[in-house]
Amino acid sequence: MSAVLELRGLSRRYGSVQALDELSFSVPSGEVVGFLGPNGAGKTTTMRAIFALTELDAGTILWNGAAIGEAEQRRFGYMPEERGLYPNMPVAEQLEYLGRLHGLSIPRARAATRQWLERLEITDRAHSKVEELSHGNQQRVQLAAALVHSPELLILDEPLAGLDPGGIETIGAVLVEQAKSGCGVLLSSHQLDLVENLCESVTIINQGRLVVAGRVDDLASAGHPRLAVRVEGDRDGAWVRGLAGVTVSEVAGGEVRLVLEDENDSPRVLDVAARAGRVTKFDFERRRLSEVFREALR
Repeated sequence: MSAVLELRGLSRRYGSVQALDELSFSVPSGEVVGFLGPNGAGKTTTMRAIFALTELDAGTILWNGAAIGEAEQRRFGYMPEERGLYPNMPVAEQLEYLGRLHGLSIPRARAATRQWLERLEITDRAHSKVEELSHGNQQRVQLAAALVHSPELLILDEPLAGLDPGGIETIGAVLVEQAKSGCGVLLSSHQLDLVENLCESVTIINQGRLVVAGRVDDLASAGHPRLAVRVEGDRDGAWVRGLAGVTVSEVAGGEVRLVLEDENDSPRVLDVAARAGRVTKFDFERRRLSEVFREALR
């Protein structure tokens, strides 16, 4: 049976703010699970609670059906959004030290450090201080610190923020590899297009409550049909204004994404678009994760 992280009825109040409100969801091993929500939704509070860094007013957090203690936490990896590294300490020395704190022997800590420096393409910065690194390389070191002890569960708060495309590709590939090896991965990010590509399922919260949870493919195919239309020369989608029976989901770069009340309305939409100009795109498409997110928050 695969290992599972279970969060049951988590509640936490800070003065007048209800940060978590009976929040429940699970993270199975072997999957990358996207953990989404607007700023202030309770994501960081939830992740900190898993490591007992935030005290809960109510609720239970379980790993394999049992309460999480220090021994279990040492088998988890955590990458916080804020820097959790020693800025004046050389990278390799720091990773070896963190590996030792998680119970690795000196030879194993050194071997794991070499492995992750190479995999994350920062071997040439092994003897650099963290404060000397670019933001992207600091992100790579932070991830290496979360992985150096081969965790069974990986909790990541905005690991892709500020990365260039090469960094996103490298770190994304590592997260998928970890899941395939049997690790459970909980990934918080505001970059919904990247989450859609990386994650098999998502959990969306708002004001500390669960609002949507499910597999990405299921969420993408649910709901009313989606139509993407582009009319040449109309960057703002003016042609669709006043069109009955459709809802404009978004307009970006001249492409209008519509939610149809009935799929049979598409010929009428095409007729209106064609009268406005040359139609260069007219396709039924899956619901994007960004659309799922916006609709969930409504």
